Amino acid sequence: MLIKKWEKLPPAMQNEAVRPYYERLRKKNFSLFWKRVFDIFVSSVLLVLLFPLFVILAIAIKADSRGPVFFRQERVTQYGKKFRIFKFRTMVNDAEKVGAQVTVNNDCRVTRVGKLIRKCRLDEVSQLIDVWRGAMTFVGTRPEVNKYVEKYTDEMLATLLLPAGVTSEASIKFKDEEEILKDVANVDEIYVTEVLPKKMEYNLQAVKNYGFFRDLGTMFKTVGAVLK
Repeated sequence: MLIKKWEKLPPAMQNEAVRPYYERLRKKNFSLFWKRVFDIFVSSVLLVLLFPLFVILAIAIKADSRGPVFFRQERVTQYGKKFRIFKFRTMVNDAEKVGAQVTVNNDCRVTRVGKLIRKCRLDEVSQLIDVWRGAMTFVGTRPEVNKYVEKYTDEMLATLLLPAGVTSEASIKFKDEEEILKDVANVDEIYVTEVLPKKMEYNLQAVKNYGFFRDLGTMFKTVGAVLK
């Protein structure tokens, strides 16, 4: 997870809006090393402990609707690298082909079991696999699909200095994003022009003020938000 040298960054990220964030993170390589150690250790333990839950969710998903257990969509993580995220499938198979890539409240594509899984936020649990393999981290900017990343401003690209995260301050603030977008005619357009910039304010602040113990605080806040 250590930060690359400036000249090794993707060309688009070598801009003056990204540089202040880069300079701050380069001074925290030791902390970033332990962040990765933490990710490997905790994700390994949780994958073992939650294996029975994985089995139960897999059986429920397969019994409820046709299609795979996992929803594997291409997302963008550190340095603009693409990866296929692991999420328990909560929608009909190939749902992204028949609607927006942002889910809204009462989305007709969500299955019966999927509604329960989403309500309990259990669809995100499988991202422990992505954390373990290094594509994601526990706390960081949520991974977007490429078409939204292409809309990033020069400054927003600073969020790609770190791996995408399972949770973040922005995730907590916008945990009811589906409700916000439920009556919107053009979901993709409103997401890019209104929702994404607001989320990025929190994400950029998190990159600027990165700290290992700050990450732990965000994880505890997330647990509290889910329990509510």
